[in-house]
Amino acid sequence: MPSTALILYVIFAALGFGWRSWTQHRHTGSTGFRGISGRPGSLEWFAGAGFVAAILAGLAAPLLQLLGILSPVSLLQAPLIQASGTVLAVAGIAATLHAQHDMGQSWRIGVDPSETTTLVRNGVFAHVRNPIFTAMLVVAAGITLMTPNPLALAAFLVLLVTIELQVRVVEEPYLNTAHGQAYRDYCETVGRFVPHIGRIRGV
Repeated sequence: MPSTALILYVIFAALGFGWRSWTQHRHTGSTGFRGISGRPGSLEWFAGAGFVAAILAGLAAPLLQLLGILSPVSLLQAPLIQASGTVLAVAGIAATLHAQHDMGQSWRIGVDPSETTTLVRNGVFAHVRNPIFTAMLVVAAGITLMTPNPLALAAFLVLLVTIELQVRVVEEPYLNTAHGQAYRDYCETVGRFVPHIGRIRGV
């Protein structure tokens, strides 16, 4: 399973980051990468830096298990669990690409306060405000179940926390400033990561 997990992770990175940024550059002249927000040590900075660290740790976890350096947690080492992880990882990759497609030219990694992109509310964004992050967490959960060693579990936890931070302290304030009442109306009717849950008033 660690070899399959590693292959799926590389596919996810190649398509979700590499191919998507190439496509974005081809259509807009920009890769969509905006870097880490905030000053070093701030919550905004921890959100970005932690996200990068979690992605790298998530890649290292199956590799280190494959090399025999890390061992899976025995309680989570069962064929059904690993098979479920494979299904989740594949579904998460497909969902990530679908959500990125629906986001179109507004797709970004990070935030540039000086620019204003279109507020996307169609497609999957009509049901969830952050479907790309949701899909990425599904991928990460799948990889973790496929190779449930301590590093993979820690990487998933860090990814979960940093995505929450990125959304709440970086992206939601930015979108509220950029789109005003339109974004506030959106938040009142559409869930943050899953449908109906995380709807907020007065962002």
